[in-house]
Amino acid sequence: MNKISLEKELQEISYPGRGIVIGRSRDGRKAVAAYFIMGRSENSRNRIFVEDGQGIRTQAYDPSKLTDPSLIIYAPVRVLGNQTIVTNGDQTDTVYEGVSQGKSFAGSLESRKFEPDAPNYTPRISAVLTVENGACSYEMSILKSSNGNPDECLRYTFSYDAPQPGEGRFIHTYQGDGNPLPSFEGEPKLVDIPDDCGDFTKMLWESLNEENKVSLFVRYIDLASGDCETKIVNKNQ
Repeated sequence: MNKISLEKELQEISYPGRGIVIGRSRDGRKAVAAYFIMGRSENSRNRIFVEDGQGIRTQAYDPSKLTDPSLIIYAPVRVLGNQTIVTNGDQTDTVYEGVSQGKSFAGSLESRKFEPDAPNYTPRISAVLTVENGACSYEMSILKSSNGNPDECLRYTFSYDAPQPGEGRFIHTYQGDGNPLPSFEGEPKLVDIPDDCGDFTKMLWESLNEENKVSLFVRYIDLASGDCETKIVNKNQ
């Protein structure tokens, strides 16, 4: 697979929806996780990321304008020991609880499927990043309808047991804008991961569509010490 420019990819897709990037910094010293959300409706745009322990959660920026919290208020990031779980919905909790009970990442998601938001049937995208003994590995998942047919859930899991320096994978919910919104297709895209958390955050945020972007989370984890550097950017301040 050819490596693509994440900056260019984001600039050319007006509505990738929600996206996860997992990988390793170019110098090989950091494990990297990023998650962003976008929105087309007032309800979706009325959100911010806030820290919640070692993870984050979404929160209404203006509680008086919140109409339906069911698919927009959740914990996108939770930490379980040496594992960082990142998802685009409340399946973060499903993975957290499943792994806590000894289930695999894929096994934890067996009870879930795409979101019940007809006609889009938004895919559930998830990832778990593991840092151990100075190295990292990760898995990514997408649960999606079969070409918009809600009677069948397609389940794909991708495992990366030895990520190379400067390489990451990018998965997002939609191919672009549309009605209904077209689901992501194929395997996660191979992208470049820089060394600096601030630079990566700035590039991601500035590349997302200005009208539709809502919030961004980026975390760099030192493979040797486990120390974290975290950036959160919210359009609503």
